[in-house]
Amino acid sequence: MQHNGFDLPAADASLDRRRAELAARIARFATSDGVHDTILPGVFLIRASEPSQRMPSVYEPCLCVVVQGRKHALLSGETLVYDPLHYLVVSVTLPARGHVVEASPDKPYLCLRIGIDPAVIGELLIQMRDETSAAPGASGASGASAARGGADRAMFLARLSAPMLDAVLRLVRLMDTPDDVSVLAPLAMREIYYRALIGELGSRLRAVCETDSQAQRVGRAIELLKARYMKPLRIVQLARAAHMSTSALHHRFKQVTTMSPLQYQKQLRLHEARRLMLTEGLEAASAAHRVGYESPSQFSREYRRLFGAPPRKEIGQLRGAAVGL
Repeated sequence: MQHNGFDLPAADASLDRRRAELAARIARFATSDGVHDTILPGVFLIRASEPSQRMPSVYEPCLCVVVQGRKHALLSGETLVYDPLHYLVVSVTLPARGHVVEASPDKPYLCLRIGIDPAVIGELLIQMRDETSAAPGASGASGASAARGGADRAMFLARLSAPMLDAVLRLVRLMDTPDDVSVLAPLAMREIYYRALIGELGSRLRAVCETDSQAQRVGRAIELLKARYMKPLRIVQLARAAHMSTSALHHRFKQVTTMSPLQYQKQLRLHEARRLMLTEGLEAASAAHRVGYESPSQFSREYRRLFGAPPRKEIGQLRGAAVGL
């Protein structure tokens, strides 16, 4: 039997008990639909009691572990299905589409979203490299990580291993012992990152954190775009920030994000305008101007193309709804 291109593991009563405990703990802290903050830095809980519509959103760098239900993430025509058997990694800020496909009031969709800290991952990479090179007979490469595919797409799935599940469960248990969080949460997070790095697709996560790798250079261009998305795009400036030629940047940027820098900037603008209208009550023309559009009609056309309805109608449908991973 195949699922997402992976072989499904045989049933394991111990794993099932741990998954059930994890689901019960998350349900206890996420009692209503939406995205919930926690006492754990960079960790959010997400709950949905029914399937959702396919909706464009901006995924920040994170690791998502679904403990109950199922969700689809769509990136350039490719559908990634994440569920209790697989976790999703987003290594750079990435506009994509997603929707919950399996959820009910009795058995809601429950997900743990963990922010990615490049500094901690960088420290782990140095330690892993030093320990590997110091080991007798070491070849200088980490044999523990068997990558599937190249270091390209910034969104990918990997199988949730038993050690990864254990680390996630230890992290969530800390929500019941607040006094332990400052000391033990960083250790649990560090182990979760480590498990992802040595997992079957860890090479993709390593690529965006390794100093001066091409993926990290694209990441620098993305950070500049995020900081200056409302200003006219200058591909030469992006290439200079990434220390790449303009042609190389365009090629690698599309490999990582599935879109060109111009398309990426446009989506950032539209998502920010949507946020301004939804949370700050701005009218469409004001939001369009705020994010860098000179033509309200062009903004309305591109907004409708991305979100499926004109700004006023789409925002009216969204008011009061929670949107999250």
